[in-house]
Amino acid sequence: MSLLFKNIIIRDLTKVPVRFKNHKNHWSVLRKKVEPKDKALTYFDDFYATIYGKDWNFIREALMKEETKYVAVINNLSEPERIEQELQLRGALNLKSVYNIYLQSNKNKEKKVADVEIKSEKLNQIISNVQMTKIESSLPEDYNVSLKTETSLKDDKEKSDDFETQINVQLRSLEEDLQDYEPDLERIVDLNDGNAALNEYVPATQLKGMEDWVLESDHYAFYDKGADFSVMSIEEQVLLFPERLKVYTFEEGSKERFPSPKKGAAGVSDYFLFDGGSILPVLALDVRPGDLVLDMCAAPGGKTLAILQTFNPALFVANDISMSRVNRINKVLNEFLGEIENSQLFVTCNDARSIEDIDLYNKILVDVPCTTDRHNLHTDENNLFKPSRLQERMKLPELQMEILTNALKIVAKGGTVVYSTCTLNPIQNDGVVQAALKNCWEQTSHEMVVKDLSVALSPLNCLFKFGNYGLKHGHLVIPTIRKNWGPMYFCKIMRVK
Repeated sequence: MSLLFKNIIIRDLTKVPVRFKNHKNHWSVLRKKVEPKDKALTYFDDFYATIYGKDWNFIREALMKEETKYVAVINNLSEPERIEQELQLRGALNLKSVYNIYLQSNKNKEKKVADVEIKSEKLNQIISNVQMTKIESSLPEDYNVSLKTETSLKDDKEKSDDFETQINVQLRSLEEDLQDYEPDLERIVDLNDGNAALNEYVPATQLKGMEDWVLESDHYAFYDKGADFSVMSIEEQVLLFPERLKVYTFEEGSKERFPSPKKGAAGVSDYFLFDGGSILPVLALDVRPGDLVLDMCAAPGGKTLAILQTFNPALFVANDISMSRVNRINKVLNEFLGEIENSQLFVTCNDARSIEDIDLYNKILVDVPCTTDRHNLHTDENNLFKPSRLQERMKLPELQMEILTNALKIVAKGGTVVYSTCTLNPIQNDGVVQAALKNCWEQTSHEMVVKDLSVALSPLNCLFKFGNYGLKHGHLVIPTIRKNWGPMYFCKIMRVK
């Protein structure tokens, strides 16, 4: 082997390989980077899958779609007749008309069912009479059926009287029974036992070893104290649409979208768009002429605008906690209402937990800050799953509970409070309502009832997917591919005393 060849081999063997890093925008670098929206998706996949089961896959698919369905609320300060005609030409439907059509359809179905039941009862009676006639015809002529029946009835009555006498002899007062009562100690559940203190609002899932999950699990225990509290529920039959509130939507499964609104002759936008689920808390609030209304957490202002379009409030206060959020409200109001002076409208900047206008408002909307599931899955901007916002996210349920508790404390007798979020999280939904109702009961003499809107909402099943999933108080709009609204949770509470 030549010396030159040996030197080449030696030089090659002594070379040290060097790995050059890829550019920060290279696919291999970007793939490894975990964004806040990725953390949100991981969190939802683990948490919501235990609550919604196999349905979570369909809900997830709908939430991940970039195209969100909206409803258009017509601005009555523009040119409402022209706007309605234009939207109808696009195939949009008036939500109130859709509701009334299906409401009447449901009533017709109920009437048919009732008619069938009456006819069935009459038919059974006829059959019974025919059978009795056949029996009588087969008996001997000297057999007295009526006498036999009367005798049997007399015997039955005597037996019944004897039974009642025995019961009356055995009846004792509750105090006497309690004195002789001996509890079965073996059946008493130890509340300190971890297995007995399961939180009904938390899925039975193994906690991950990450710091933020452990912190959140500690906060779940906050709602254990409200689990034993119950409140009366009253069914509401119909959802009332204010006469001047005009909401347009497209039919189920339609891919049609509303164009950006233009400005009419009055210089204000023709209509405003927001998620279709957001109109339901406004309708549940049932704002009527002369009502005094408070929107506790009004920014960005969509629900505020919808309430104002009813022209019903004698006083309306749109409030939020920071000037930046108040400025967003004012910007929206200027775009759709213009510079019109309104002595009944006020925009305030207060912490909703400290508002002290007791017994002033008879309608209060509590649309609290929440994890805004859809938003956090699509953008990293202002995302609650940023590491720097961990503590803020952990404190959300407590903040929500304090805001709702204050609303229940200050609402006037006979007034209504509607609580709403845009999250699927049961802690922030029914859990907060449960805790706030108990707090209000402990801190005031108010008597509250929850309004069950299941029947009232049923005509809207053609447009919305309402999911139960163990809800005790409120109602939840579930996103699906064909009905991609929400999520939107809302609960209607009324002070009766």
